[in-house]
Amino acid sequence: WAKESIAYHEENKKRGLHEHQNLFAIIQGGVDFEYRKKSALELTSFNFDGFAIGGLSVGEENSVMYDTVEFTTQFMPTDKPRYLMGVGTPEDLIENIDRGVDMFDCVMPTRNARNGTLFTSFGKLNIKSAKYKLDENSIDKECNCYTCRHFSRGYLNHLYRSKELTYFRLASIHNLHYYLNLVKGAREAILKNSWSEYKREFYSKRA
Repeated sequence: WAKESIAYHEENKKRGLHEHQNLFAIIQGGVDFEYRKKSALELTSFNFDGFAIGGLSVGEENSVMYDTVEFTTQFMPTDKPRYLMGVGTPEDLIENIDRGVDMFDCVMPTRNARNGTLFTSFGKLNIKSAKYKLDENSIDKECNCYTCRHFSRGYLNHLYRSKELTYFRLASIHNLHYYLNLVKGAREAILKNSWSEYKREFYSKRA
């Protein structure tokens, strides 16, 4: 399968069909280290554009996920993107970046926004709570997204409780902005050799 996929991908690139696409192999094996190693070694023997870690964040304890990622990444090339599929919370991103992961995808920013949970520099904020009904503060004073610059917690609480569709858009804008800023900061910290300080500051704000 891997050989056929690469051959097909390369042929299509020659024909100008896939010149802006990358082909990733997905390393599987659940939380079994032996199978993870076998999958990683076999797939990394092929010249894929990048490598993904699949089959995690499906109900296992966070510590198990982190240990599995840490074990798996040691068998993955350092000169190609490492993509962890379906992850996760801000804490998950920080912990897995710490273990060598480069890329993530997750429904959490928008799904949680729809359900009334907003991500902030100090942790989660449940905008559904009645205590925010008259709160004139922005979601997060450290955030400069469109929502935080223009609307208060009280207004968002009103929109949510009134089932106004505008809420979903404003909340999603904020959560996506938060996630993008989180990984942007992580990338800059790594380039500046200040990752440890970035990680420490991330957790200190949540204390």
